[in-house]
Amino acid sequence: MVVSLVVTAFWAMLPAYIPNNAAVLAGGGRPIDGGRTMDGRRILGDGKTWRGTAAGTIAGLAVALALNVVQPTVSSLLGFSLPTFPLAAGFGLALGAMLGDIGASFLKRRTGRERGAAFPGLDQLDFVVGALVLALVFAPAWFTATFTLPLLTVVLVMTPVLHVVTNVGAYVLGLKNEPW
Repeated sequence: MVVSLVVTAFWAMLPAYIPNNAAVLAGGGRPIDGGRTMDGRRILGDGKTWRGTAAGTIAGLAVALALNVVQPTVSSLLGFSLPTFPLAAGFGLALGAMLGDIGASFLKRRTGRERGAAFPGLDQLDFVVGALVLALVFAPAWFTATFTLPLLTVVLVMTPVLHVVTNVGAYVLGLKNEPW
Protein backbone atom coordinates (compact mmCIF):
# COMPACT_ATOMS: atom_id res chain seq x y z
CA MET A 1 0.00 0.00 0.00
CA VAL A 2 2.73 2.52 0.94
CA VAL A 3 4.87 1.62 -2.07
CA SER A 4 1.94 1.94 -4.46
CA LEU A 5 1.03 5.30 -2.91
CA VAL A 6 4.57 6.68 -3.29
CA VAL A 7 4.94 5.35 -6.85
CA THR A 8 1.52 6.74 -7.82
CA ALA A 9 2.33 10.14 -6.28
CA PHE A 10 5.61 10.32 -8.17
CA TRP A 11 3.92 9.21 -11.42
CA ALA A 12 1.06 11.71 -11.05
CA MET A 13 3.49 14.56 -10.42
CA LEU A 14 6.05 13.79 -13.14
CA PRO A 15 4.45 16.24 -15.59
CA ALA A 16 4.94 18.90 -12.89
CA TYR A 17 8.41 17.77 -11.81
CA ILE A 18 9.92 17.99 -15.31
CA PRO A 19 9.06 21.56 -16.46
CA ASN A 20 11.42 23.58 -14.25
CA ASN A 21 14.31 21.27 -15.11
CA ALA A 22 13.55 21.61 -18.81
CA ALA A 23 13.31 25.38 -18.41
CA VAL A 24 16.82 25.47 -16.91
CA LEU A 25 18.18 23.52 -19.89
CA ALA A 26 16.31 25.55 -22.50
CA GLY A 27 16.32 28.88 -20.68
CA GLY A 28 17.79 32.13 -21.73
CA GLY A 29 16.26 34.61 -24.07
CA ARG A 30 13.88 37.43 -23.32
CA PRO A 31 12.81 37.80 -19.68
CA ILE A 32 9.07 37.69 -19.08
CA ASP A 33 9.19 40.99 -17.20
CA GLY A 34 11.09 42.68 -20.03
CA GLY A 35 13.49 44.18 -17.48
CA ARG A 36 10.73 46.19 -15.81
CA THR A 37 10.79 47.01 -12.12
CA MET A 38 8.28 47.42 -9.33
CA ASP A 39 9.14 49.24 -6.13
CA GLY A 40 12.70 49.62 -7.39
CA ARG A 41 13.16 45.85 -7.88
CA ARG A 42 12.83 43.65 -10.92
CA ILE A 43 9.35 42.17 -11.24
CA LEU A 44 10.67 38.65 -11.86
CA GLY A 45 14.29 38.83 -12.95
CA ASP A 46 16.34 37.46 -15.83
CA GLY A 47 15.81 33.84 -14.75
CA LYS A 48 12.16 33.76 -15.87
CA THR A 49 12.08 33.77 -19.66
CA TRP A 50 9.45 33.17 -22.30
CA ARG A 51 11.57 30.42 -23.88
CA GLY A 52 12.12 28.61 -20.60
CA THR A 53 8.43 28.82 -19.69
CA ALA A 54 7.33 27.51 -23.08
CA ALA A 55 9.95 24.75 -23.12
CA GLY A 56 9.09 23.68 -19.59
CA THR A 57 5.38 23.55 -20.30
CA ILE A 58 5.89 21.59 -23.53
CA ALA A 59 8.27 19.17 -21.80
CA GLY A 60 5.82 18.53 -18.95
CA LEU A 61 2.96 17.94 -21.37
CA ALA A 62 5.16 15.63 -23.46
CA VAL A 63 5.97 13.63 -20.32
CA ALA A 64 2.25 13.30 -19.53
CA LEU A 65 1.54 12.04 -23.05
CA ALA A 66 4.48 9.62 -22.90
CA LEU A 67 3.29 8.28 -19.55
CA ASN A 68 -0.11 7.62 -21.11
CA VAL A 69 1.57 5.42 -23.73
CA VAL A 70 3.52 3.33 -21.21
CA GLN A 71 0.86 3.31 -18.47
CA PRO A 72 -0.71 -0.07 -19.36
CA THR A 73 2.67 -1.83 -19.41
CA VAL A 74 3.99 -0.14 -16.26
CA SER A 75 0.73 -0.74 -14.38
CA SER A 76 0.80 -4.41 -15.39
CA LEU A 77 4.41 -4.80 -14.27
CA LEU A 78 3.72 -3.10 -10.93
CA GLY A 79 0.46 -4.93 -10.26
CA PHE A 80 -1.56 -1.77 -9.62
CA SER A 81 -3.12 0.87 -11.85
CA LEU A 82 -1.40 4.18 -12.41
CA PRO A 83 -3.36 7.20 -13.61
CA THR A 84 -3.42 8.42 -17.18
CA PHE A 85 -3.42 12.11 -18.03
CA PRO A 86 -6.15 13.81 -20.00
CA LEU A 87 -4.64 16.55 -22.16
CA ALA A 88 -6.10 19.25 -19.89
CA ALA A 89 -4.60 17.62 -16.78
CA GLY A 90 -1.14 17.25 -18.32
CA PHE A 91 -1.22 20.83 -19.53
CA GLY A 92 -2.48 22.09 -16.16
CA LEU A 93 0.25 20.27 -14.25
CA ALA A 94 3.01 21.49 -16.59
CA LEU A 95 1.91 25.10 -16.97
CA GLY A 96 0.93 25.29 -13.31
CA ALA A 97 4.42 24.20 -12.28
CA MET A 98 5.92 26.97 -14.38
CA LEU A 99 3.46 29.59 -13.09
CA GLY A 100 4.06 28.52 -9.50
CA ASP A 101 7.77 29.05 -9.98
CA ILE A 102 7.16 32.42 -11.64
CA GLY A 103 4.95 33.42 -8.70
CA ALA A 104 7.71 32.46 -6.30
CA SER A 105 10.16 34.66 -8.21
CA PHE A 106 7.73 37.55 -7.87
CA LEU A 107 7.55 36.96 -4.09
CA LYS A 108 11.32 36.66 -3.84
CA ARG A 109 11.82 40.01 -5.58
CA ARG A 110 9.22 41.65 -3.33
CA THR A 111 11.06 40.40 -0.23
CA GLY A 112 14.41 41.70 -1.51
CA ARG A 113 15.91 38.34 -2.47
CA GLU A 114 18.13 38.27 -5.53
CA ARG A 115 18.00 35.69 -8.31
CA GLY A 116 19.08 32.31 -6.97
CA ALA A 117 18.65 33.28 -3.31
CA ALA A 118 17.16 30.58 -1.13
CA PHE A 119 13.62 30.90 0.20
CA PRO A 120 13.08 27.70 2.22
CA GLY A 121 9.63 26.19 1.87
CA LEU A 122 8.65 28.36 -1.07
CA ASP A 123 11.48 27.00 -3.23
CA GLN A 124 10.38 23.41 -2.65
CA LEU A 125 6.61 23.75 -3.02
CA ASP A 126 5.88 26.74 -5.28
CA PHE A 127 5.62 24.68 -8.43
CA VAL A 128 3.59 21.98 -6.67
CA VAL A 129 0.94 24.45 -5.56
CA GLY A 130 0.77 25.98 -9.04
CA ALA A 131 0.57 22.57 -10.70
CA LEU A 132 -2.13 21.27 -8.39
CA VAL A 133 -4.23 24.43 -8.66
CA LEU A 134 -4.16 24.49 -12.47
CA ALA A 135 -4.77 20.74 -12.72
CA LEU A 136 -7.81 21.23 -10.50
CA VAL A 137 -9.02 24.14 -12.65
CA PHE A 138 -8.38 22.46 -16.03
CA ALA A 139 -9.39 18.88 -15.14
CA PRO A 140 -11.43 18.89 -11.90
CA ALA A 141 -12.88 15.37 -12.19
CA TRP A 142 -9.46 13.87 -12.98
CA PHE A 143 -7.85 15.86 -10.18
CA THR A 144 -10.30 14.73 -7.48
CA ALA A 145 -10.12 11.10 -8.64
CA THR A 146 -6.31 11.13 -8.73
CA PHE A 147 -5.19 13.36 -5.87
CA THR A 148 -6.75 11.79 -2.83
CA LEU A 149 -5.76 13.11 0.60
CA PRO A 150 -3.19 10.32 1.16
CA LEU A 151 -1.67 10.98 -2.27
CA LEU A 152 -1.51 14.73 -1.65
CA THR A 153 0.19 14.07 1.67
CA VAL A 154 2.84 11.93 -0.01
CA VAL A 155 3.38 14.61 -2.67
CA LEU A 156 3.86 17.32 -0.05
CA VAL A 157 6.37 15.22 1.91
CA MET A 158 8.19 13.65 -1.05
CA THR A 159 8.59 16.77 -3.17
CA PRO A 160 10.88 18.80 -0.88
CA VAL A 161 13.21 15.80 -0.61
CA LEU A 162 13.25 15.30 -4.40
CA HIS A 163 13.72 19.04 -4.91
CA VAL A 164 16.81 19.17 -2.73
CA VAL A 165 18.32 16.04 -4.31
CA THR A 166 17.74 17.18 -7.91
CA ASN A 167 18.97 20.72 -7.27
CA VAL A 168 22.16 19.52 -5.62
CA GLY A 169 22.66 17.15 -8.56
CA ALA A 170 22.15 19.98 -11.08
CA TYR A 171 24.59 22.14 -9.12
CA VAL A 172 27.23 19.38 -9.08
CA LEU A 173 26.77 18.91 -12.84
CA GLY A 174 27.23 22.64 -13.38
CA LEU A 175 23.66 23.19 -14.59
CA LYS A 176 22.78 25.52 -11.72
CA ASN A 177 24.75 28.27 -10.00
CA GLU A 178 23.45 27.40 -6.53
CA PRO A 179 22.45 24.09 -4.91
CA TRP A 180 18.87 25.14 -4.00
